[in-house]
Amino acid sequence: MAGLLATSLLAEHFDGRAALVVMAAAAVPDLDTLVGWWVPGGHRAVLHTLLFPAALGVLLFVGESRLRARWGEYGTRVAWVSLCSLLVAGIGLDFFSNGVNLLYPVHDQFYSVSGEIAISNEEGLVQSLLEAKGSTETTHYSTGFDLAPGADPAGEERTFPIVRSGRGLLLGVTSIAVVGFRAWEARKK
Repeated sequence: MAGLLATSLLAEHFDGRAALVVMAAAAVPDLDTLVGWWVPGGHRAVLHTLLFPAALGVLLFVGESRLRARWGEYGTRVAWVSLCSLLVAGIGLDFFSNGVNLLYPVHDQFYSVSGEIAISNEEGLVQSLLEAKGSTETTHYSTGFDLAPGADPAGEERTFPIVRSGRGLLLGVTSIAVVGFRAWEARKK
């Protein structure tokens, strides 16, 4: 997703380096996987909160003139697209699959948009799209780093997911192809 955002939103400022910065920004929220060791329920909370990109957006807005003076339009565009990537590809994808703690630490509640909206002849409009999942105290997302709260990881299998669905594979392959093509195209200029 981050690669696709880079190829479309960077416009004439696209190059391999800018694309890497945008894709790295999308990975930043997942660093809270490591925070989960010290903050129970911290994974998908500490850096997946909307307060994080909001604070970065304020800093970027306030410092934009200094950024522009140093890096020009290129640096400004890369910074704003990176923020968008952090929000959409870093936080948004998890929000639309397993769930994130959107307003942590101000409001400790995980939310997920992963259900459905349907019309039933017996129940009428059925909505399970937005779901509250619990707080950091009651919700744990197992990772290859942090298997379970209080678990002894010795001898336990550690899984680091790469693709979890056919749609995810399609998105990944498409992103790699589009970013690769745009990088190749940018080098020819």
